[in-house]
Amino acid sequence: MPDDKDREKHEIFEELRADPRYHDFVRGCLNCGVCTGWCPSHRFFDYAPRIVIQNCLAGEDRVYGMMGEYIWACAQCFSCAMVCPFNNNPGGVVAILREIAVRRGMMSAKRVLKPYSRVLLKVMTFGNQVSPDMIQPDFFPDWGPKIPWAQEDLELKRQAIPVPTLRTVESAWKVAESTMNELYTINKEAGIFDLVEVNDPGLAEVIEDDVQDKVAAYLAEEAKKE
Repeated sequence: MPDDKDREKHEIFEELRADPRYHDFVRGCLNCGVCTGWCPSHRFFDYAPRIVIQNCLAGEDRVYGMMGEYIWACAQCFSCAMVCPFNNNPGGVVAILREIAVRRGMMSAKRVLKPYSRVLLKVMTFGNQVSPDMIQPDFFPDWGPKIPWAQEDLELKRQAIPVPTLRTVESAWKVAESTMNELYTINKEAGIFDLVEVNDPGLAEVIEDDVQDKVAAYLAEEAKKE
């Protein structure tokens, strides 16, 4: 009788092969290494797109072995797909495996996504990503010694920007309430909130409460206009 790990291996492999994109992405392999030669991630990490295709052809044990850090080393530039003489798409396979890891709440996905929790909070509650108050020395040490200037006197600096939609420090720009309502509906119907909850329940609760409050306020305002 298979144990939990063997069952998970098999399920992940079958989930990968059942994806409608898989057979377009994996056609065979000449083992020529052209994809690896073009791969920017290969220059800095123990990663090679050739190995991705080889592992898919080798079976579930090898595919399962990539579900840790390996699939997160890919830059998703798809250079591999552009140069493969067999028309393979290793980057596409990695995208599928990442989606599987996120859906299953695997530890590798949680580890990779954790640093982006505040960005995700901004996207889901304000409709855009980095805000001025996020540009701080501790977050961007590689930006040099002058980075503290970017988060000083934010209110004054924002007022100096002529475009009205940029006069905010809590988000990169203001998003219309009607747009936020549409984004909420799309994210809800697409199951994005469910994925967030699997990987970070606390963050999911904060986002859900905030967004629902904003949507309720928007619907109340719309009802007054009728």
